[in-house]
Amino acid sequence: MSNANNLLDPLRLRLYGSGGIELAADQFGPVDGPLVLFLHGGGQTRHSWKQTGAKLAAAGMRVVTLDARGHGDSQWAPDSDYRRETMVADLVSVLEQLGAPAVVVGASMGGITGLLTTRASGGAAISALVLVDIVTRPEHDGVARVIDFLGKHRDGFDTVEQASDAVAEYMPHRARPKNFDGLLRNLRERDGRWYWHWDPDMLSNRVEDATDMTEEMEAAAGALTIPVLLVRGMKSDVVSAEGAAAFQELVPHAQLVEIGGAAHTAAGDDNDAFTDAVANFVLTSLS
Repeated sequence: MSNANNLLDPLRLRLYGSGGIELAADQFGPVDGPLVLFLHGGGQTRHSWKQTGAKLAAAGMRVVTLDARGHGDSQWAPDSDYRRETMVADLVSVLEQLGAPAVVVGASMGGITGLLTTRASGGAAISALVLVDIVTRPEHDGVARVIDFLGKHRDGFDTVEQASDAVAEYMPHRARPKNFDGLLRNLRERDGRWYWHWDPDMLSNRVEDATDMTEEMEAAAGALTIPVLLVRGMKSDVVSAEGAAAFQELVPHAQLVEIGGAAHTAAGDDNDAFTDAVANFVLTSLS
């Protein structure tokens, strides 16, 4: 498949995580290019990275965007196992299957997974790390707001418009889209109602969240020797300026890029600025 075709019609991959769980992924760009692996945040899907993936592929990179277990087109955990250590095991398995050192770009939940994996057996396959609006000391109220949104509306919506209203209330800083194409990737219709397309057990069976993992995350951050980029949305209520500064004290070599009009969903809030920051970092880390 040519690079041009990859940009227009990415190659669908079937990968496997811990315990053999099936994970969906898309691959953009040349198969012999430097590997960049994208991990989305809670309640999102691999499609969150589509525009960034296409742009990086056009620059010669092999881009893989992954649906985490319980999200998108990946299998829901039959035993409702969404523990951090299980997601780390998923990532290690995926890296083994992709077969190349990878720059891992992780947003929120995906960033936590990427950071913790750097200390795991097999984590040496991560050659560089991009953390998208997640640090070792996130703001408790901001994390609580994210979890509250993900836990709402378990009884679904009457219409897609109602789901759009819920997203607009959650992200008042972002202009409402002109169509529902992106939103429909996160919804599924059942018995005449629309439901978020992630496993609700992702929340109910999780025994810890980002604010309860400070010691473990700081240990992983303090041991980092690979290139690191922290991308912070300046309107974020999850990563404060103080939280970013504390992270840089732990990881003095980490670069920081702040996106002025972005909140916690930095990649979607200003995709051009985000993509430029990631592309510049990847190219620099490879040189």
